Amino acid sequence: MRLRKILFCASTASHIRNFHLPYLQLLKEQGNDIWVAANLNMNDDIPFIDNIVNMPFEKKLFSIKNFSLIFSVYYLLKRERFDLIILHTTLASIVVRLAVLLRFFDKKRPKVCYTCHGYLFNEKDKFKWAFLVPEKLCAQVTDVLMVMNREDHKIAIKHHLYLKKLHYINGMGFDTSKFFQFSAEKQTMKRQEMMFNNEDFLLIYAAEFSKRKNHFFLINLFAQISAEIAHAHLLLAGNGSLMEECKSLANELGLQDRVHFLGYTRDMENLYPICDMAITTSLSEGLPFNVMEAMACGLPIVASRIKGHTDLVDDGETGYLCEINNQNEFQSAIIKIHKNRSLRVEMGVAGIEKVKFHSIDKIKPTILAIYNEE
Repeated sequence: MRLRKILFCASTASHIRNFHLPYLQLLKEQGNDIWVAANLNMNDDIPFIDNIVNMPFEKKLFSIKNFSLIFSVYYLLKRERFDLIILHTTLASIVVRLAVLLRFFDKKRPKVCYTCHGYLFNEKDKFKWAFLVPEKLCAQVTDVLMVMNREDHKIAIKHHLYLKKLHYINGMGFDTSKFFQFSAEKQTMKRQEMMFNNEDFLLIYAAEFSKRKNHFFLINLFAQISAEIAHAHLLLAGNGSLMEECKSLANELGLQDRVHFLGYTRDMENLYPICDMAITTSLSEGLPFNVMEAMACGLPIVASRIKGHTDLVDDGETGYLCEINNQNEFQSAIIKIHKNRSLRVEMGVAGIEKVKFHSIDKIKPTILAIYNEE
C-alpha cells in the first residue's frame, strides 16, 4: 500500500478528538502523512498527526466567513496536493467539498471520502432544499459517501448524493470495553460520591446545549416528572451556547436542586451506570454515541422518534420512542420505566445485546478498508 498525504477535517477539533482518534492512529501507523483541519481552541492538541490547520468555521452554514473559507481551503489544497480528504460534520464537509469543486477539472484532485453524521433535513421538511441543494452540488466531488442510519441511506440513494460509492455503516463505533453495568455495590458507592442514594431515580442526557438537542423542552417536561416522582433527578452532561439559559429556566421552575448541570464530562463511563434511564429529546441525529453508550451500560432509553434514534431504540424492547415535543408521550414512557423495575432490567439487557454490533472493534476494519480503497 502506497503512503498517502491525508487531510482529516471536521468542524471542531473536539469532534475529531472525541470520536476519531482510533482512526487517526491506524492511518498514522500505516505511515501516512496526516493533516487535520478544524476550528481550533487555544489548548487543542490532537495526537497521531503531522500538521494541524486552523479553519474557523462558523455554525451558520451560509455565513460570509464560511464563504471566504472555501477559498482558504482551495489554496491549501492547491499548495499541499493531498491524496485523500476525509470529511466529518455537515459544515466542514460542505465548505471543503466546495473548495474541491473549484478544482473540478484538475485531473489530480484528491479523493474525497465524506462520513455523514446525519443530514440536517428529511424528506418531509418544508425547507429541505436549503440543505439538499448544497449536498447535490457537493455530490459531484463526493467520491465515497458513508451514512449511518436507514433514512439517510434512502435520502442518499434517492437524490444520488455521491459520485462513485455509497456505504451504509454501523456508525464510527464506540469502545464497549469502557461502557458497562456496575455491580450493585459499586453503583451505590458511586451514587454516594455524587450525593445521591438508592432511592433516587436518575435520568441522564449527555448532549451539547444547542437548539437541536432540545433541552428547553426536556427541562419543562422534567418539571412535570419531578411532581410525580418525588426523588427524580435529571443529570445534564455537556456544555454549549444555551447552557446558561437552561440553568435560568431550571431555576425559574424551582428545579435547582433536581436538575444537575455537570458541564463537559470526560468520564461518562462512570455516570451512565449510576443512572436508572437515559433520555434524549434531540430534533436531529445521525447515530448518536450518547444513546449507544447508555445502552451499553444497561439503561433503557426514552427518545424522540427521529432517524438515528429509531435505528437504535426498539420501541417497547430497549426503551420507548416518542413523537417530538409530545410531553404526554415522554411523561408516560418515563413513568412506566420508573414504576416497573423488572421492565428496566429487561430493556437494559436487550440494549446491551443490541449495541454489541456498534463496537469499534467490529467497525474499525470496515472503515479502514473504505479509507484504503483505491
